[in-house]
Amino acid sequence: MLLIGSGPIVIGQACEFDYSGTQAVKALREEGLRLVLVNSNPATIMTDPDLADRTYIEPMTVAVLTKIIERERPDAILPTVGGQTALNLAIELAEAGVLDRFSANLSGRSSGRSRRPRIATCSSRRC
Repeated sequence: MLLIGSGPIVIGQACEFDYSGTQAVKALREEGLRLVLVNSNPATIMTDPDLADRTYIEPMTVAVLTKIIERERPDAILPTVGGQTALNLAIELAEAGVLDRFSANLSGRSSGRSRRPRIATCSSRRC
């Protein structure tokens, strides 16, 4: 499984994605999954080299992620712990046909006929 991190963290923003990503990696490793992590920010807990099976500290672009997917061949991609940056990249990867080309499923995607991942949003205060 490939986890897409949140990329650059601005002081006072997005640290929750580093925490949630770290917790996701720990939980998924307990389940026995092989985990590949990509993030452009080396100054995060998530990029600790002992956390995932393989860690890439690279620019967060479709071209770079395509090369990583081609090399690692993950069965699934989990963008939901990386905030808007990861979600946007997942949509771009799907629209570019990268996920289909390498038979990678997008975790959290509905099983509908649409090729574009559906990202749930919530406008209610209860969410």
